[in-house]
Amino acid sequence: MEDGHMREKCETLEHETENLRQFICGVIEGFYGRPWTTEQRKDLFRKLKKLGMDSYMYAPKDDYKHRAYWRELYTVEEADHLSSLITAAREAGIVFYYALSPGLDMTYSSQKEIATLKRKLDQVSQFGCDGYALLFDDIESELSKADKEVFQTFANAQVSVTNEIFTHLGSPKFLFCPTQYCASRAVPTVVDSEYLNTLGSKLNNEIDILWTGDKVISKVITIESIREITEVLRRPPVIWDNLHANDYDQKRVFLGPYTGRSPELIPYLRGIMTNPNCEFYGNFIAVHTLAFWSRCSMDSKMNSSLSADIKLETENEDDLPVECLSKNVYHPRLALKNAINDWLPEFFVEKEAWGPIAKPQPQVEMVMPIIPIIPSINTCMTLTTTTTTSTNSRTVPEVNTTQLQALADVCSTVSSTLTPISNPVMNSLVSPTKVVTNDEIINPIPTTVASNIELPKKIPISIVPAPIMETKSVEETIKLTCEIFEPLLENNKDESVEKREQVANLNVDTMLDEPSLSPGINEPMECSSSVNSQISPKEASKLVTDDVIMEESANDINSMNVESPSSSPQSSAEMQEPGELEDLLVKTTMDRKKITLDDLSFLCDLFFLPFEHGSRGLKLLTEFQWLKVNANVLLQDRIVGPDATKAIKPEVSEWLQRAELFGKMCGGVQELLLKISYCKNKEICHDLYSYVWDISGAVSLLNGYVKWLALGQFPPNMATYTEGSYTWFSKGWKEAFMSGEQEPWVFRGGLTADLQRLMPVDSGNDLFVYKLPEQPTANYYLLRPYQSSDESDVNKICTRTYLQWQSEQDEDEILMPAQLIDIVADVLVGAHLVLHPEFCLVAYDKSDSIVGYACAALDVNVFMRDTEICWLTELREKYPKDLLDIITNGSSSKSQKVIARFVESVHSKVDEACPPEVCGSFPAVICAATLREAEQYDNGITKRMLTVLLAALRANGCFGVHARVPDHDREQLNFYTKIGFIEIYRDDDKKNIYLGRRF
Repeated sequence: MEDGHMREKCETLEHETENLRQFICGVIEGFYGRPWTTEQRKDLFRKLKKLGMDSYMYAPKDDYKHRAYWRELYTVEEADHLSSLITAAREAGIVFYYALSPGLDMTYSSQKEIATLKRKLDQVSQFGCDGYALLFDDIESELSKADKEVFQTFANAQVSVTNEIFTHLGSPKFLFCPTQYCASRAVPTVVDSEYLNTLGSKLNNEIDILWTGDKVISKVITIESIREITEVLRRPPVIWDNLHANDYDQKRVFLGPYTGRSPELIPYLRGIMTNPNCEFYGNFIAVHTLAFWSRCSMDSKMNSSLSADIKLETENEDDLPVECLSKNVYHPRLALKNAINDWLPEFFVEKEAWGPIAKPQPQVEMVMPIIPIIPSINTCMTLTTTTTTSTNSRTVPEVNTTQLQALADVCSTVSSTLTPISNPVMNSLVSPTKVVTNDEIINPIPTTVASNIELPKKIPISIVPAPIMETKSVEETIKLTCEIFEPLLENNKDESVEKREQVANLNVDTMLDEPSLSPGINEPMECSSSVNSQISPKEASKLVTDDVIMEESANDINSMNVESPSSSPQSSAEMQEPGELEDLLVKTTMDRKKITLDDLSFLCDLFFLPFEHGSRGLKLLTEFQWLKVNANVLLQDRIVGPDATKAIKPEVSEWLQRAELFGKMCGGVQELLLKISYCKNKEICHDLYSYVWDISGAVSLLNGYVKWLALGQFPPNMATYTEGSYTWFSKGWKEAFMSGEQEPWVFRGGLTADLQRLMPVDSGNDLFVYKLPEQPTANYYLLRPYQSSDESDVNKICTRTYLQWQSEQDEDEILMPAQLIDIVADVLVGAHLVLHPEFCLVAYDKSDSIVGYACAALDVNVFMRDTEICWLTELREKYPKDLLDIITNGSSSKSQKVIARFVESVHSKVDEACPPEVCGSFPAVICAATLREAEQYDNGITKRMLTVLLAALRANGCFGVHARVPDHDREQLNFYTKIGFIEIYRDDDKKNIYLGRRF
């Protein structure tokens, strides 16, 4: 019995070894959008060889002659490039599968069409190709009238053509992609699909069939599902894996590890090929971890849940079970760690990149849905009728995606009726380093990726009450361990001790869980597990930009500056010669610009996987949510009089400490952006920069809002105005996101969009659409509330932008006399700065120079009254009526006109009231400006300032804002129009136009 058991075991191992030897493992270039270049493909072959992978499929959907013009033969130049690719693959030991997609417009019964197909593939065979594929995915499943006369079914037509081509080519390695290529597209089911059963029974058994799993993008692929499709197809499938594909979303690139598929699947499969990100240099992790996976035979049981993998991100390798460290056991975190280690050197290989930064994904016309914030009081912002909803009795809306497309991205939103548009014709076979676009050739094929995006009919989403932080004693709140500050440099041990003392009263060992989502129950806010469980010690010390460090050292009057011997001037600076010191400073600066392993780990966390955010990405979400819903504790600390020096309450201290930590995390994103912009490998930089730039803008919004919240300038019932319905923290949202039951394009925008959705601004989708910088830049802009010390800078910006607006495009700027340089700013923005500084925001660059401002007042009529009483009185003394007579000498006629206009406005009585047509729905008034040169670097800076300002107004119960602009001031009208304001009223008597927007 024992010998028989051993013999059976050996035979099983022999069988598995045979399967492994035949196992196809490689990469499909099968996405929509800009193809890879010839040189990138050759680089891929070298990497595949190094990683022990064996296959590559050439199938770029939008390459010129793969799909749209599949009938056309290659020119001599194109043939040279394709031939060189096939040769390079052969030399690397890689099977080159040449794929065609003729199904969009092929007549299967036409012998002429079949002859054309044979001629095209015969040409490729002359280049030495020994692997082929016919792809019939993403096409209509109806036969043409001519084909119906010959074939009974669609499957019969495809089988007939494929078998004939396979025989004609001499039975080579051959792959076939069916029209029903996943379980969700099988009609009616996998087992009962006539189409799939026909393929199984009639397609040549030597032809391998591609399969994507249960979905187009499958979160998990199980052995049971593979057994089912194997039985139907009568052969094991080759998995076309779209886990890392990002051609459906311009805001997401996937840098997480290969996961959701156990290596125990390998004996049941013919192979796995990944169809990864459109960005070639964004695929190192995807390919590397798949290669690691393919060499394993067992799966870590911890991989049964992706949430378990998130937890492991914060654990030491020593904490992992022994079996996880075995070479034949696959664990995603270890695979990711190994991939990051091997990826880092790529960033230091000097490579140039040509042209401006452009997203490679295809363009899709999209309808912007309204994703409303539903207030819990009687306002005009409800969806249908206006009702009052109590905190304890809340209706749970069921999102109908055909009405709201409620789960669509706030940045680039899909609807249930997408309008496909044609991509430009692209050719990747005429240049070794570029993809050439030919606008003169019409692409007859619309972007069918759009038509394949389907939204579920209904997804239940509930309104989440804002959990309030429970007041606890100091002893109860000491739950935060101080490990987050441990990895500081040895010469900063004293500072580390000080930091531990500063955070001793924090309570962050909580996480937003299901009980805290119950309507009507005010539980302690538990948005996150402890800081040290989500962020490593190394991260805590690194997530700080130069600006943050400088700001803290300048502004924190309570901090203790401890000089250790290693950091004292005598022990370092004075021991260096001047030249050596300068070289040391330059080297230190350059070192700060170099990307590190921890930076790459952070990058992967921000852009993880289709159904999962990385741990530090989740940390950004949960910390901001906690700060937003618990900001009311700041109102408890408004103490005046003799008790003003009373110690800060523990809950207030906790809020401020967590706000500081959140600021550092946001600073880490800015630092990551800088390091990528300085990256020596400009091809990597071009591929990744746009994504980090997007999320950098999102976190600058959140951090700006947190800084405004810290002022405490909001009412106690703020949550009734700002509580959102459709965010990551809405009951059912993250569960639906992580379940894998919906295709990931339902939740468009990824972490970037989830962060933006947390801003309490409704109907603000246009505020999150920014033009990308054409080239990577180290210039970035942050937001913060206005300070009194900013007055001079704001005045200068106000004056400069106004005079630029008044100057003709072909003329020089108007120059003002020095003694009257502030008159413009005093009239336009001065009252805002004096009367309502709490609603003033500024944008500043990395050198802390202000480049823009946005100011507002909640009630325009009250503001006008107060301006007349408190501000214009001073201005009338400062700028008397006879001022023009005094300054006529030495000033230009244009400047005199400007001065005359403002002197007249100072001495004119303020309009009695804003037109009721305006103040009724748009009660707030705004004044904003941004330097032109700043907008050239960052087109979205004004929109981001406006977003934070609108959120601040909304927190105070205001839902509409306007700006009054003279009808002749075209530049100023254009400025407000670009940021989403529309004309709401025209005063012909006073020649003013009122522009407004709701939020």
